[in-house]
Amino acid sequence: MAIGTEQETLATEVAAMQREAIFDVFRRWGYLQAWLDPLGQYLPPEPFPVPTPTGPIADEAREFYSKTFGVEFMHISSPEQRLWIQQQVEESTRRPNQQHVLTQLIRADIFEQVVQSRYMGTKRFSLEGLTALIPFLDEVLRISYQGGISKSIIAMSHRGRLNVMTNVIGRAPSEIFAEFEDVDPRSVLGGGDVKYHIGATGEWHAEDGGAIALHLASNPSHLEAVDPIVLGRARARQIHLGEDGASKVLPIMIHGDAAFAGQGIVAESLVLGSLPGYDVGGTVHVIVNNLLGFTALPQESNCSRFASDLAKRLPIPIFHVNAEDPDAVVRVAGIAAQFRQRFHTDVLVDLIGYRRHGHSEVDDPTVTQPLRYAKIKSRPFLYQLYAEQMQVDPSAEVKQIQEEFLANQKTASLAKQKPRLARIPSYWDPYRGGPFLPEYSVPTTGLAPERIAELCHSMTRAPEGFHVHPKVQKLYDQRVQMGAGELAFDYGAAELLAFASLLVEGTPVRLSGQDSRRGTFSQRHAVLVDIENEQRYFPLQHLSDKQGRFEVYNSMLSEAAVLGFEYGFSRDSPEVLVLWEAQFGDFANGAQIIIDQFIAAGEAKWKLLSGLVLLLPHGYEGQGPEHSSARVERYLQLAAGDNIQICQPSTAAQYFHLLRRQTMRAWRKPLIVFTPKSMLRNADAASPLADFSAPRFRNVLPDDSVAAPRRLLVCSGKIGHNLRAERERRRDRSVAIIFLEQLYPWPEAEMQAALDQHPNASEIVWVQEEPANMGALTYVLPHLRRMAADRAVLSVKRSASASPATGSAKAHAMEEKTLIDLAFGA
Repeated sequence: MAIGTEQETLATEVAAMQREAIFDVFRRWGYLQAWLDPLGQYLPPEPFPVPTPTGPIADEAREFYSKTFGVEFMHISSPEQRLWIQQQVEESTRRPNQQHVLTQLIRADIFEQVVQSRYMGTKRFSLEGLTALIPFLDEVLRISYQGGISKSIIAMSHRGRLNVMTNVIGRAPSEIFAEFEDVDPRSVLGGGDVKYHIGATGEWHAEDGGAIALHLASNPSHLEAVDPIVLGRARARQIHLGEDGASKVLPIMIHGDAAFAGQGIVAESLVLGSLPGYDVGGTVHVIVNNLLGFTALPQESNCSRFASDLAKRLPIPIFHVNAEDPDAVVRVAGIAAQFRQRFHTDVLVDLIGYRRHGHSEVDDPTVTQPLRYAKIKSRPFLYQLYAEQMQVDPSAEVKQIQEEFLANQKTASLAKQKPRLARIPSYWDPYRGGPFLPEYSVPTTGLAPERIAELCHSMTRAPEGFHVHPKVQKLYDQRVQMGAGELAFDYGAAELLAFASLLVEGTPVRLSGQDSRRGTFSQRHAVLVDIENEQRYFPLQHLSDKQGRFEVYNSMLSEAAVLGFEYGFSRDSPEVLVLWEAQFGDFANGAQIIIDQFIAAGEAKWKLLSGLVLLLPHGYEGQGPEHSSARVERYLQLAAGDNIQICQPSTAAQYFHLLRRQTMRAWRKPLIVFTPKSMLRNADAASPLADFSAPRFRNVLPDDSVAAPRRLLVCSGKIGHNLRAERERRRDRSVAIIFLEQLYPWPEAEMQAALDQHPNASEIVWVQEEPANMGALTYVLPHLRRMAADRAVLSVKRSASASPATGSAKAHAMEEKTLIDLAFGA
C-alpha cells in the first residue's frame, strides 16, 4: 500500500474516532442542552459536566441530541439496547402525517374550550398546554398495533383524563359531557365517583380495520396509587392470552410530574413491574409534565433537574421532549413503542409543557406563579402554532369540530341519566350472581377422607433424587399422617390442602407476600429447596395433568405496590384464588390507600368487583406494638353495604373451608382473614380429619360442651383458645365460650342460635385482647345488645391505648392474666 494511501486511511480512522468521541459526549449529555420548556422559564440549557465540543461535527450531534428532545440512555447496561436507541435517534428524521396530528390537536383543544364555555367554573382538569399527549398516545398505539398489541390498559390521574376518554379511548363526546349534567341524586346516593376518576372502555382503530381494545382504569385522587393495579391487571390479561401475552397486552402509565417525583409507590411499581411473577413485558410511561405541582415549583417538588430522575435507577431509556414540537413528540412516541415491543422492558417519556389554567379551573394560578401565567395568557393554542408551522389555515376544520362538540353537548344536556363508560369483561359473567347473603347458594366445601389422603400424598411428593431439608421432610411426613387421620391438621397443612383441592378441581391459585414461599413463621413450605444445589421444586404444580395454575412468590419489600398488584390481578382473574399475605398484619397499613380506595370502596364507587384475599397475621403474644394487632377495627370501619368479608378462623379446618368457599361461590367480594401466629401449631387450634369433611365454613362456633352456663363469653381468634384452656384448668362448667368466626357481614342467625342455645345464662360478655379503642368492641357490642333481650351485655378488654400493645413480654402476660380473670368473673 502506498504511503499516501496509508496516511489517508489513518486520517480517516482518526477523523472517525474524533467524530465518535464528540458524538459520545452528546449521547451522554446532550439532553442537558435541549430546549425543553416551551415557555423558556424553567430547564434552561445546562453546561455539560465535561468540556462541550464545538465545530461542524458537534453541530451535527447537537441536531440529534440537543434540540427539542433529549434522551438519557447511556446508563443502560445492554450494548444492544444502547446501539438500537442510538440508531433510532441518529437516523434522518421523517415527518409524521402532519394533517392527522393537526386534527388531533384541534380536537384536543376545542374539546376543552367547549367544556369551559358550557360548564364554566366546573372542575375538569384541562389538558391545555399539553394537548400533544393525544397524538403521542395515538402514535404509541399505532406502532404497538403494528407490533402485535391487541389490548392496552392505561393508568392515568385526573389531568387531561376526560380529553383522553373522548379523543383516545373513543367514548362519544356526548357521554363525557353527560358527566357534567345533573342527574337524579337518588341514583348515586352512597356511591359513584366524580367524572375525572371513573374508568372508560373503548377501542383505538387502525387504518386496516383492526383495533386495540382500550381500558382506562378507574382511580382515586391519590396520585399514582393506580400504577401497580394496572400492572396486576395487565399481567392477568397477558396470562389469559397465553405465553406471548406480553406481546399482546400493553400497559401505559400517564404520570404527573410532581407525583412521579414525590409518590413512593412510583418507585415501588417501577421495580415491581420487572420482577419474576410481576413482570409485564415492559410499560410505556409518560410524564405529563406541567413543571408545576398544585402550586409548587419544580424545585419544591424534586431535588434534581428532572422530575423523571427517579427512573435512572433502572436500566431504561428516558426521553425528554418539548410538548410544543408535535413532530418531535410523535417521533419519540414511535421510538418508545418500538423499544418496548422489541426489548420487553420499560421506557419513560418526559413530555414537558405547561398548564394553561390553575390546578383546577376554579383555581387562580396567578397568585403563586404570576410571571409564568403572564406568558401563558398570551400563548396561542398548540394547534394554532402547529398550523402556522405547516402554513395552513385550520379555521374550517376548527369550526366543523366545534359544531360537532356543541351538538354532542346539546345531546348530553337532554340525557336523563349518566352513561356507563366502562364495561365489565365477559369473563366476569359467571362470578356476578347471587346476593351477598349467608343462606344464598352456600357451597359445600368439605371433602371425603379418601380424597384428603390422596391430596396430602400428592402435595408432599418430591422428585426422586431431590434432597429435601430434613426438617421440611419431617414436616411433609407429618402432613401425610394428617391426611391419614393419624395426626390433627395444623394451619399450614390445612392451607396447602385447600390449595391442592382447588387446583385439582381446575381453580388457579396465586399467593404472594414477603417470604410467602416458606412463610414468615416457617409454617407453609410451598416450595422445596434442594439442600445440595438449591434447585426449587413446587409440589403443588405437579398434582395432576389438568390442574389449575399454581403460583407463589416472595414479593419485594413493599406493601402498597404488591397489594395493589394483587388487587389488580384479581380484578381481571375472577377465576383465580388470589391471596396477598402481610408479613405481620399491621404491616398492611403501608398499603392503606389501596385498602381504603380500591379494596373497600371500589365496588361502591366504580361497580368493580374483586375476590382478593388478604392474609393478616394477628394475635397478642408479647411481641410488642408492631407484631400484635392487624388492626381489626380499621377493616370493620370500612365495612358497609356488603362490600367485604372479614373473618378470623379459629381452627385449621375452618381456615380450609373459608379458603375453598371464597372461590366456590357464584360471586366475588374481597376477603380479609386474620390469621394466627402462635396458634399455627397449637394443638388447641388443630383439627381432626373429620372436620375437613364437614359441609362448610361456620360463621359462628357455638359451645356444645356445657349444659347450663351462667355466663356466655363471645370472642374471636386466639383469646378464645386461651379462655378454653383456662376453663379446663379451673374446671369451670358455668361459662360457655362462643367463637365469632365471621365478623362481617354480621352472622345474625348463627349468633342468635348460639345465644339462644343457653337461655339461662344471665350475662353475655364480649372478650377481646385489643385495647378498648381497638379491635371489634365498638362493632360487636351494639349487635350483642340488640340480640340479648333482657340479658346484661358486658365487655372485657385492655384499657384504651395509643399503642396496640405493650413492648414488655412480662407486662403482656400480666395483662392477659387480668383479662382472663375478668372474663371468668374474678
